[in-house]
Amino acid sequence: MNLFVSKVSLCCATFDFSDATKNSIEKDVKRQTLLELLDFVASGSIRFSEPAILAMCRMCSTNLFRVFAPNYRSITSNNGENDDDDPIFCSAWPHLQIVYDLLLKFITSSCLDAKVAKKYIDHAFILRLLDLFDSEDPRERECLKTILHRVYGKFMVHRPLIRKDISNIFYRFVFEEERHNGIAELLDIFGSIISGFALPLKEEHKIFLQRVLIPLHKPKTLGVYFQQLSYCVTQFIDKDPKLSSTVIKGLLKYWPITNSQKEVMFLDELKDILEEIDMVEFQKVMVPLSWQIGRCINSFHFQVAERALLFWNKEHIINIIAHNRHVIFPIILPALEKNARNHWNPSVLNLTLNVRKMFMDIDDGFFMSCLIHLKEEEAELSKSAEKRKKAWERLENAANHRPPTTRNTAALVTHSATSIS
Repeated sequence: MNLFVSKVSLCCATFDFSDATKNSIEKDVKRQTLLELLDFVASGSIRFSEPAILAMCRMCSTNLFRVFAPNYRSITSNNGENDDDDPIFCSAWPHLQIVYDLLLKFITSSCLDAKVAKKYIDHAFILRLLDLFDSEDPRERECLKTILHRVYGKFMVHRPLIRKDISNIFYRFVFEEERHNGIAELLDIFGSIISGFALPLKEEHKIFLQRVLIPLHKPKTLGVYFQQLSYCVTQFIDKDPKLSSTVIKGLLKYWPITNSQKEVMFLDELKDILEEIDMVEFQKVMVPLSWQIGRCINSFHFQVAERALLFWNKEHIINIIAHNRHVIFPIILPALEKNARNHWNPSVLNLTLNVRKMFMDIDDGFFMSCLIHLKEEEAELSKSAEKRKKAWERLENAANHRPPTTRNTAALVTHSATSIS
């Protein structure tokens, strides 16, 4: 064990890996020493003493913990996407990988006493570990994800702090910076954490869903971590189906207005939620939800319109809509009629006609009454528009035949007189 501590301390020496020609012999010696230590820790032959744990934590801190320089980070363009899609790899990775493997083997080793180790793998150590998730190198983030997951599993005393610290990273990302490289990996970790939550869910966990996961739909870079975020949300709904209406209200709150690709992602997540939702929770949100789906059906972006119309391919969704048709039909029908008349995309037009026929099959009588009412409303709107037009024409004619006014008297000016060519 004394030899182990000596070799670990020897590995605290750091080198510049940006220049492969500098200290090449020393780098090779250090690499061989790290590999020796890795084999020793993996063998699990001796229980680690407190000085050995301290030496390991100090060595890992010296080699791994660092501040990323501004030029190391990707520069994002105005639309939130990287100018260069290729990841940036760290030149020191062959060396760092061995240190990460050593730390992982050390934490998962049966020879490590968690009660002793928690004094050195403490809150400060975990915070520095979390800072590294902003690394540009995806290989490093993947290693960090595995290590943090093992730390969460082994050190139960640190679990609330880890959840709180990750939440703080999410808060800064959503409400301040909108820039972080490790959001997908951190959500991956949380997906596993959520699956282990005991039932009934604590209020703390529900607050995390409302204040962290739902607002994470807001940033422009949602596509980078959407799959992991959607999984976390689904895990919560599986644990407590009553949260489905809360999630839908959150999606409607952050619904994108000008970003069609985000709309497609929102519709995909919404479809997954609606496939599992119960009748009571659906009725809480069916009116605002139906209005939003109607707007999506009328979208000129064909993928958005298609996704919205494909909701009616799912049997469970058809059943809950049929049960609540007296509320939903009058909201959705105008959108379907508008599409059927003049949507530019043939695929969307065909889907619209299929959904329209499905509505007729569900309740032909009510469908026809809604259709008659819609035509009456359109006729009334047309009459009102004609009346306004005639009123303006009378005013313009009266103004044209009026005698010249004095300088300080207001006069009606027609649209043609004020137009700019």
